[in-house]
Amino acid sequence: MILPERFSNLPEYAFPRLRSLLDAHPPGGEPVAMTIGEPQHPFPDWVPEVLAETAALWGKYPPNEGSPALLEAIAGWIGRRFGVSVDPARQIMALNGTREGLFNAAIALCPERKAGQRPVILLPNPFYQVYAVAGLAVEAEVVFVNATAETGFLPDYTRLPKEVLDRTAIAYLCSPSNPQGAVADRAYMETLVRLAEAHDFTIFADECYSEVWRGSAPEGMLRVAQDLGADPERVVIFHSLSKRSNLPGLRSGFAAGGPRSIAALKQLRAYAGAPLPGPVQAVSTRAWSDETHVEANRALYAPKYELADKLFPARPGYLPPQAGFFLWLPVADGETTALHLWRTSGLRVLPGAYLSRDTADGNPGAGYIRVALVAPLDVLAPALTRLAADLDTTRSA
Repeated sequence: MILPERFSNLPEYAFPRLRSLLDAHPPGGEPVAMTIGEPQHPFPDWVPEVLAETAALWGKYPPNEGSPALLEAIAGWIGRRFGVSVDPARQIMALNGTREGLFNAAIALCPERKAGQRPVILLPNPFYQVYAVAGLAVEAEVVFVNATAETGFLPDYTRLPKEVLDRTAIAYLCSPSNPQGAVADRAYMETLVRLAEAHDFTIFADECYSEVWRGSAPEGMLRVAQDLGADPERVVIFHSLSKRSNLPGLRSGFAAGGPRSIAALKQLRAYAGAPLPGPVQAVSTRAWSDETHVEANRALYAPKYELADKLFPARPGYLPPQAGFFLWLPVADGETTALHLWRTSGLRVLPGAYLSRDTADGNPGAGYIRVALVAPLDVLAPALTRLAADLDTTRSA
């Protein structure tokens, strides 16, 4: 099969690219994978029980947009977490994880023309790779906006020319951000909502890391938009049980937004998507209804944050992550450092450039490595200690 030409310039995906870089070389120590953001804390112990109790649902076609019970549970969670009331039947759709929704929402909601021209989709750079592929799929012009230390590791869309903003149909925002762990505060979100109102575009708020945080809970885009009296169609949020509940294999999340936006997503799903299996919806219903396991999960990350703050504070440019479970560590060159760490210590980390694109202002990920804090503490602690020591050796050499 030959892909359309617009996909021809896609770089190799991050993890096959990493294998090409590292796997020809033997590890220099006991291998420890700190690349992919796959949570490794225990998932709730009641999951197998719920799956068993609802096993008969494997023999039935599941509700396309989510069962009433699941949609009610999600609406209840949004109300408790963000103080926003949403109509479960008209403003929420269950997803097979957020990646499905973040891609399909662009197909469902990006117009073919904006201001009489080719539409623009704005992306933070670095970014979750599905954002870019979604933009290419709808033949939009994808504009990468560097999210650097200067901008608080969040994209400053206000700096873009008016001509670009007027053609913008969709702006992706990931907060807490992957890979940097930065959190958009209320002032940032208010500015973005006002910008979207002024130039008539939709914000796709990827909030899948919102429940792994230190200090205080991150703001939610729906709440900010509501408080500003914005058009309910201005924002679509995306959430997942992967990080919140340590259920990445469940492939369960949701999108929530204005009734017209969600109706468009449901219509696309009816023709070209697959609903969550009934037992998965049952587990999801319980997961969104319970905060005890989420609080326990968050507590397990606290000593990991503290350990990182003890090991890396003297490293120039190190900023403690506000949320999420990644370290975004400054290095001379991410790719060279990743290969060095693998060959000398057996530590497997991801070069930052694999998560970002070259721009006129450079590649904002080139001088970083991403380190996932997902392993149990007894595995992570010695690995991070080795990492810090090896980086210090490299810096002083």
